[in-house]
Amino acid sequence: QEQLVESGGGLVQAGGSLRLSCAPSRRTLTWYVMGWFRQAPGKEREFVAAISRIGTSTVYADAAKGRFTISSDSAKNAVYLQMNNLKPEDTAVYYCAANRGRGSVYQGNSYDYWGQGTQVTVSS
Repeated sequence: QEQLVESGGGLVQAGGSLRLSCAPSRRTLTWYVMGWFRQAPGKEREFVAAISRIGTSTVYADAAKGRFTISSDSAKNAVYLQMNNLKPEDTAVYYCAANRGRGSVYQGNSYDYWGQGTQVTVSS
């Protein structure tokens, strides 16, 4: 049963931008932190960014700092990842995930709900 729905992936040239969106499939799904992760072919899943629901505090992986911005829209219960100055090494399937207030926000196993993933491909 799909819990989170992502959109916004696609093919872009290096230096371009994409905006990913994520929203729960049901409005009753509660979360305290929403995170974005990515997994490139042959690599392990890695943390990208996270935002808290209360206070909207944000944290980023080093690879995302200065280029990616995570934000939220409380009215829509949605979270976004604005990605600028994309590089070929950003190519991956991007997943959003919801954390209900446990564990480290940097670890995927702390998240309770996941989206199906959206492909981001950056050409050189």
